[in-house]
Amino acid sequence: MLNLPNKVTIIEVGPRDGMQNEKNFVPTEIKKRFITKLRNAGVKEMELTSFVSPKWVPQMADAAEIAADCLAEHTRNIVLAPNRKGIDRVYSTHCNAVAVFVGVSNSFNLKNINKTTRDSLKELRPVIHELKEKNYFVRACISTAFYCPYEGKISEAETLKLCREFVEAGVDELSVADTIGMAAPNEAYSLFAKLKEQFHHTLLTAHFHDTRRLGLANILASLQAGIDRFDTSAGGLGGCPFAPGASGNTATEDVVYMLRRMGIETGIDLDQLMEAVEVVRPHLSRQIDSGYYRLLAHV
Repeated sequence: MLNLPNKVTIIEVGPRDGMQNEKNFVPTEIKKRFITKLRNAGVKEMELTSFVSPKWVPQMADAAEIAADCLAEHTRNIVLAPNRKGIDRVYSTHCNAVAVFVGVSNSFNLKNINKTTRDSLKELRPVIHELKEKNYFVRACISTAFYCPYEGKISEAETLKLCREFVEAGVDELSVADTIGMAAPNEAYSLFAKLKEQFHHTLLTAHFHDTRRLGLANILASLQAGIDRFDTSAGGLGGCPFAPGASGNTATEDVVYMLRRMGIETGIDLDQLMEAVEVVRPHLSRQIDSGYYRLLAHV
């Protein structure tokens, strides 16, 4: 007998994580329409954009405009800010939810933000404290929680240790990521069962890339471990510019379809979700390759 929840929360990461590795600059107005359509489909939590240097991530050059024009009531509007400079830019907006990130792997962290994991955490602790004092929702994105493109397999102990430090720093949510899509379902179950046991008062979110087509299998394993929050990306968009071999995130439409077939509610309308994908599809450098999209293309 499967141990499954009745309802799952989808955190849509397409506008931020999905876009950041896109080679073509997607027009700002298209991004805004994409975000609006996703909300119309029933998405209640979303990563909108990222306050990073446009020199390193050109796709996010319009972050201030997106943050200014795409907030909505009764939804969690998340923006990513990797450092103090990014956090100060957040303060100039009306966003009230911030994502910070650190890789468990030192090598990944150095490639990504030119700091070790320890130095990143040291810098973020006072920032998290400050954000919580200002009543921000704080989401900690834990990259390379299973495998690293430079260091290989990451030990569960290291991932759990970093998660504990973020929880002790006061974050509201841990988004734990299989950044390069190498985790197997037994590994997903094992780590998330331990996270659920140790941090049951913290929101726990699983983030799987579908590099090896294991995204849905890992989500099912995580469901059985007690996880009911998942980061997904409409159209399966995504990847990481600092993680060679990282393909897109698990497609929102595939996850919603699977959960619906299992009798698990998400509150997301598939038809309207696919309308959102169609808004952005003509502006992408890659093909949409989700199972549900391919199914529709042949109907």
